[in-house]
Amino acid sequence: MPSVLESYGEILMPEEAAEPILAKPVRNGLLEWLTEIWAKDELAEVGLKARRRAIFHGAPGTGKTTLAHHLAARLGLPMLVVRPERLKSKWIGQTAMQIGALFDALKAEPEPFFLFFDEFDSLSAQRMDSGNNEVGEQDHNHGVNALLANFDRYEGFIVAATNHGRRVDEAIWRRFEIQIELALPGDHERKRILERYFAPFVLPEDRLASLSEALETASPALIRSFAENIKRQIVVGPKAGWTMDREAVVGRVIETVKPHPDIGLPRLWSLGLEDRAVPRFPWPLQRDLSAYPAEAAPEPVSGGEVVRLRRPA
Repeated sequence: MPSVLESYGEILMPEEAAEPILAKPVRNGLLEWLTEIWAKDELAEVGLKARRRAIFHGAPGTGKTTLAHHLAARLGLPMLVVRPERLKSKWIGQTAMQIGALFDALKAEPEPFFLFFDEFDSLSAQRMDSGNNEVGEQDHNHGVNALLANFDRYEGFIVAATNHGRRVDEAIWRRFEIQIELALPGDHERKRILERYFAPFVLPEDRLASLSEALETASPALIRSFAENIKRQIVVGPKAGWTMDREAVVGRVIETVKPHPDIGLPRLWSLGLEDRAVPRFPWPLQRDLSAYPAEAAPEPVSGGEVVRLRRPA
């Protein structure tokens, strides 16, 4: 029987989570949080509680939802992804009521949930005090106040994600004991993302480095889309009768997979097929490094930065 919570968003189970590829500062911050959660009894002995609320902010496509889901999975909890349109209403007072009803439904569940608010700034934008006593402004303020009140009463874990941290009301921001910015990936993280999503194909290290450089300023979501769409071309292109040389395949992908306008264009999209990484892109892709010509197949990059946030033994 479907949970009443499904009327507020999607429920993601722990076994569905993927392990994120994280920059070192983010990885360290999350490991610290998980460690203190697992040490809640020791914290209680010194009069402290493990922190329960965090906000992830940063550019679109940096993996905020993936990271939250991974955290929920490490805690063994299903995650409710609350979308703002499920709570916001055009009717006066209804948004605040919906927020209250969400938290009531969570408390009524026999097992705890990890609560995740997506596009959180839509619900929590700065309260307005224009002096005009506008009904719309008052209703928005009531919604923010409802969030504040319910956050204070809720004992479970809450993570919110926003692309626009500055828009979030200051009092709401302070309710989050942890604030983490998910920046665009560096060179090391870009290589790990490319390796993950090009699999089962592999790229020689020097060609991987060249492609990573061309994708500087790309979000994880864009890097994933680039790699996965290259693989789609490999499968679908011959069936559709498309030209399958390297330039044709890469050209079709960069024409149909575009970066978010707020992030800007990585070099590969600025220069297109003129980018020096294109003629260095190994083609056709192989599943074994030994299948490439010897001069193009140095040893693979050793060591990954796939984060594994595990409960300590």
